Amino acid sequence: MDIRLANQTLSINATDCRHVKGGHIAVASILTVDLPAAPVRYLYSGWQSWSLTAWVETSRPIRPMRPSIMHPMQTDPAYARKTRPHGSWYGAVEFPTGELIFVGALDLESHVTLDGQILTGWYEVGQNSVSSNEWFIATGEEDEIFAHYAELLSERLGKGRTMDTYRVWCSWYSLYTEIYEGQLLKILNNLGDLPFDIFQIDDGWQIGIGDWEPNARFPSGMDGMAARVKETGRKAGLWLAPLLVVPSSSVYREHRDWLLHDENSGLVSAGFNWGEQLYALDTTHPEALDWLAALMKKVRGWGYDYAKLDFLYAGALPGKRHVDMPRETAYRHGLAVIRAALGEAYFLTCGAPILPSIGLCDGLRVGPDVAGYFASPRDDILLMNFAAPGIRNALRTTLNRLWLQPLVHTDPDVVYFRTRQTMLTPEQKSFLQNLAEVCNFKATSDIPAWLTGPEREALRGFLESRPEVQKTGRTSYRIADREVDFGSHIDMPSLPGGLTNLHGAIIGGLANIRPLMNLFDKAGKNSLKKMLDQNPV
Repeated sequence: MDIRLANQTLSINATDCRHVKGGHIAVASILTVDLPAAPVRYLYSGWQSWSLTAWVETSRPIRPMRPSIMHPMQTDPAYARKTRPHGSWYGAVEFPTGELIFVGALDLESHVTLDGQILTGWYEVGQNSVSSNEWFIATGEEDEIFAHYAELLSERLGKGRTMDTYRVWCSWYSLYTEIYEGQLLKILNNLGDLPFDIFQIDDGWQIGIGDWEPNARFPSGMDGMAARVKETGRKAGLWLAPLLVVPSSSVYREHRDWLLHDENSGLVSAGFNWGEQLYALDTTHPEALDWLAALMKKVRGWGYDYAKLDFLYAGALPGKRHVDMPRETAYRHGLAVIRAALGEAYFLTCGAPILPSIGLCDGLRVGPDVAGYFASPRDDILLMNFAAPGIRNALRTTLNRLWLQPLVHTDPDVVYFRTRQTMLTPEQKSFLQNLAEVCNFKATSDIPAWLTGPEREALRGFLESRPEVQKTGRTSYRIADREVDFGSHIDMPSLPGGLTNLHGAIIGGLANIRPLMNLFDKAGKNSLKKMLDQNPV
């Protein structure tokens, strides 16, 4: 059938189509849209928090990133080797005239790809599912299109409950897993009157992934830590990765039936981290769901009012589940149990599938981790990995997801003010600070003892500021009286040449060897310990 969009007619295949505000809603389990010309750019839509989301020239293919051992952790493994322009739930094309055509799913388990001059969207679960099989098709200004799309998604999925964001101090980007009770209490004391609302303890407090009890470095227990945080007038926050399980955990040893399996009854890989193979909790298993709910209630009982739940993609990986349901629906089912058990706590999702998280969380990480460097030639050129930590990767993907702000708090990750233990220039630090102002989500891991007097006061001013923010272009903003344009800092790097690509393939292959990964991990931990010995908190 033909539909009229703006001043042009598009041919689509659909069983039904109706006009709505801003465009049309078409019904099709597989939708095709014949484009009037060859587009010059495509909007990739990454599956989870860290996955690449960006406008990319159609002449520049996005090759499968390296190493493949990271695919379950950084992209949707079902599509990790797809080389045509594609994305989860939605996609858009831009023509030489600047005109856009957008196709966005209104339900889960959906994907969009570009093949020449045809946009194709499909639902993984097909016509016999509970899916609505509906698509929003629109053209016009990008911000207007996404505003209409967000409104439609809000009607179907809901949106976050909490109006105000918090100002967060987080332990991760200074201390990583090398945290212990006395050290954190010293930092808490040294924060003094800096206006943080949340003191969040990140990875490193637990016995292990799947064993969510305090280790020996926290002799007063996590309830004791929360009580000390609350004495300062702040709320206590805690990091967990509750949908992951590792072989050394008691859950793995005692409840392997709770885990996600493949068609051959083997366990589905959720990646590799902490020196161990990662596996995924099956969020349809009733006993696993009871365990999840009890864990969240325990965290609340300890006194934590802010929960940062990470690596949540594990709940939506492809696999065979205890109850046969689509994978993103299964993830959302588990997230609803978590949400209910957390009660009134602020719920921040990270490493999370984007659309399936909407309506069940308050905040959502919308880009890769930041780092103490702008970009890594190893990741950009050799590994072609744009989900890896780094300022440029974080800026690029976050900026292309700010359309989510009517639905959820968009978390751009932390900012830096310190000069110590970072390779960032003042300009590069300002990129993150400006992005946090745009997102109205402010967090840092800067340790007070590492800040100079002027740096501490600059941090205070940042936390206290509430500037007016106005978008002036695709990548440009007016923040108070400052004009800020991120555009020239988020370009995609050029594709590597033949020899460089071969070099990258070798490095990527070596990174798939787990003993080598463990050696690199051990070296990194030793380097971190040495740095912390030389830079006391």
